[in-house]
Amino acid sequence: MYLAKGVRTQVAIVGAGPAGLFLAHLLHRQGIESVILEQRSRAEIEGTIRAGVLEHWVVDLMNDMGLGDRLMREGHFHSGITLRFGRRSHHIDMSELTGGKRVTVYAQHEVIRDLVAARLEDGGRILFGVSDVDVRDIDCAAPRVLFRQSPDGPMEELPCDFIAGCDGFHGPSRQAIPAACRREYQITYPFGWLGILAEAPPSHPELIYANHERGFALLSTRSPEVQRLYIQCDPRDDIANWSDDRIWSELHRRLEDGSGWTLTEGPVFQKGIIGMRSFVCEPMRHGRLFIAGDAAHIVPPTGAKGLNLAVADVLVLSRAMAAYYSTGSSDGLDGYCATCLARIWKAERFSWHMTTMLHRNPGESAFEQRLHLAELDHLVHSRAAMAALAENYVGLPME
Repeated sequence: MYLAKGVRTQVAIVGAGPAGLFLAHLLHRQGIESVILEQRSRAEIEGTIRAGVLEHWVVDLMNDMGLGDRLMREGHFHSGITLRFGRRSHHIDMSELTGGKRVTVYAQHEVIRDLVAARLEDGGRILFGVSDVDVRDIDCAAPRVLFRQSPDGPMEELPCDFIAGCDGFHGPSRQAIPAACRREYQITYPFGWLGILAEAPPSHPELIYANHERGFALLSTRSPEVQRLYIQCDPRDDIANWSDDRIWSELHRRLEDGSGWTLTEGPVFQKGIIGMRSFVCEPMRHGRLFIAGDAAHIVPPTGAKGLNLAVADVLVLSRAMAAYYSTGSSDGLDGYCATCLARIWKAERFSWHMTTMLHRNPGESAFEQRLHLAELDHLVHSRAAMAALAENYVGLPME
């Protein structure tokens, strides 16, 4: 799609990840115009394979917006999870503990494919492959985004009323907030995840989280034919050091319990190592710029909160913008940061808690390891503790 010179929009959205795409759809439902600028190609954003666990309310939202048909056909609906430690398994029935709520395993790139297709079908404007994106004049009543529509093309500008920075941790939006006006909180964990995709049938109907003396492991799924699995490793390690045989050997050791259950192997067709961190930027607004999703916060994947937090951000933002355009009230826009950050910090706490409880920190003492095991033991034998975990895992209420 080519954007003609002189075009103006109400909301310029930087980034076509989950936050930007959901925001565009939510604004469209309120009659608010937007243009999405994305530096990657459509093939790149739809082909970057990332896992996804959707909270109960996010699935309801997608269905309410008419975006959930393929999700409901192909998603995997999980009513619980299994925790393994000390070579014993403990099932947590989240649905029973939360009045029927559940999570849905549906990969993030599949969500993106659905949102892009629906956006283009609606006639929405997404500019893929733009470059040199620059956010300007955010302190003024007429902000703008500068960009090139092609690598050799001239710099162009998109004037707008507001800018939504949904461009991830490394994008330009957060950096446009003056350093003196923002505070960034961050933890870098001393371990990472080695993740694989394997052609194999499911080994277990739901996710298994394992705390093992050799480190954490996670059994997940992507489809009836493809499974996703992770093991804790040194984030500085070279993936070349990990043969398929070594990976499967570690997965068997860390995931199998004393029940006779065994992991099903299959050909590995993708593997890589990612670092782990927690990050929050405050505030999430400066002038007419609002940041959302990974531009504003990062959570370790243990708690499965990243995509869900992004959707929560833009749902709050879309409601605030709808009120502004319909009544002139800026109360929702003024309260955007406080509303979002209250939820974000709860999700950060939950993700940090799950991560520290289930992983083996290379620098922790034997005393600390025993504390983590005691915490797990308390969790699986206390209905109140299980209910608290389930409540957070399926998603805190949005209202």
